[in-house]
Amino acid sequence: MAASDLYLGLDVGGTHTDAVLIGDKGIVSHYKAVTEHTNLLLSVRRAIEEITRDVDRKKIRRINLSTTLSTNAIVEDKLEDVCVIISSGPGIDPDNFRIGKSFNLIEGSIDHRGKEVKGIDAKAVAGIGSDAVKKKIKTFAAVTKFSTRNPDHENQIAEKIRSSSDFITLGHKLSGQLSFPRRIVTAYFNSAVWRLYNSFADAIAGGLDELGISAEVNVLKADGGTMPFAFSRDIPVESILSGPAASVMGIAALCDITQDCVMLDIGGTTTDIAVFADGVPLIENEGISLQSYPTLVRALKTRSIGVGGDSVIRVKGKAITVGPDRKGPAMAAGGNEPTLVDALNSLKIISYMDTGASAAGIAAMAKKAGLSAAKLAGGAFDCAVERIREEVQAMIDGINNRPVYTIHEMLEGKKIIPRKVYVMGGPAKAFREKLAGAFGVETVLPENYDVANAIGAALAKTTIEIELYADTGRGELIIPNIGVRRKIASAYTVKDAERDAKKHLASHLKEVGAVSSEADTEIIESSSFNMVDGYYTAGRDIRVKCQIKPGVIKRLS
Repeated sequence: MAASDLYLGLDVGGTHTDAVLIGDKGIVSHYKAVTEHTNLLLSVRRAIEEITRDVDRKKIRRINLSTTLSTNAIVEDKLEDVCVIISSGPGIDPDNFRIGKSFNLIEGSIDHRGKEVKGIDAKAVAGIGSDAVKKKIKTFAAVTKFSTRNPDHENQIAEKIRSSSDFITLGHKLSGQLSFPRRIVTAYFNSAVWRLYNSFADAIAGGLDELGISAEVNVLKADGGTMPFAFSRDIPVESILSGPAASVMGIAALCDITQDCVMLDIGGTTTDIAVFADGVPLIENEGISLQSYPTLVRALKTRSIGVGGDSVIRVKGKAITVGPDRKGPAMAAGGNEPTLVDALNSLKIISYMDTGASAAGIAAMAKKAGLSAAKLAGGAFDCAVERIREEVQAMIDGINNRPVYTIHEMLEGKKIIPRKVYVMGGPAKAFREKLAGAFGVETVLPENYDVANAIGAALAKTTIEIELYADTGRGELIIPNIGVRRKIASAYTVKDAERDAKKHLASHLKEVGAVSSEADTEIIESSSFNMVDGYYTAGRDIRVKCQIKPGVIKRLS
């Protein structure tokens, strides 16, 4: 980071849009705006204008954006119809993985080594394309069972329906992993949010042009890294859960974490929970689930619960509950129903906007329930803390019953025992003391806790994972998700594969305009075993996974 460089981080949350500008000496300025759900661009533009009002915008080297757009579309089921085209060959019934309103099976198969067994039915593909046009479906997803070993059939499908489609997701472009069901689901969701995401991306690009900003733009991914803006347009599904990922990277940038710990980001709508093992964030190694469907989207292991500053308070009998829903802002900010923020105002723990409105709202609800205002507000606060504690414990219990994967490795036999709790987000300071009592461990409130997620977005590194597959018997190497496919010699080795994986990854990053160093590249899996045909060895099956290490470009602590 050069002395004159400025890095801008934006986190578009459910309640607020946070912005932070970071220079070589730390935070230059920060800004928090109310998120306009009907016009996210307005929220982003306002934040950029405010954060850059007193600086030379030409010094902004990079803008990293975290957005809830794709996540919200999936959660709220506001998805575009997708025509899904599947070819599986023998041994599996893809109808078991049916998804969407237009799910189509075609003949054709490729075996596990990438050899074509039966060609695709081109006439059937063309017919599916024509039928989709009649139904006004313009986005497609094509997945064949072993496309990560040979993408020819997916490419042929794409060619046949090109004139019928605005966009098509090809399964082999998403990941090098073999999981056929996960590739189907991931391809479907990717196409289902493509148009929505790209409309937003167009607006962001236009807004930056109008503001005279020509900086590199990246979008945060679910694994805590970033991807170049242009690259994200084709794989928008990777941008889901970027909000919790920004929070994790924010804590990593602000604190020197070396132990097992828990991170809590208490926002206006939700509390995001993450867990660190020996100071390193955990990850969903195989991929997260969306609408109960397993995907190939690698994501930091997080959990979001409906407890936030704007969570509504309810009283039923003697039970006082908070959330999980948000029905607008707190009464202190002009809302109509008492929320957790109003309870904290009433208890004089915080002083947020119109404290009188909060007190009046809490008092009215308390009177109706036959309680004192202090009893109601205190009960709401206790309920929120207890829900957070229970959810954290449930998450840790679940982690400790399975293999533990960090962003770098699997930890054999690891059991998580948190030694600290790190708390961030707007209401974090109000929660610190009570959370410390609930968890019985040191609870840390870092500096700039209220914009830690924007800090994490600003400082997150570009990340990507590739899987190289080499079959020395067939004399072929393929890295499907970055489009590499070439011939190799029969003497090709694991060491050759590791070298080539690093080389091709570096070349790909350069092509998409991402900056990285060789020190950021690591081999995370490497294997080789003999293939047998009858009584004879028929070459070696070599597989190498290589990634750019997730993390932050610098620490502010």
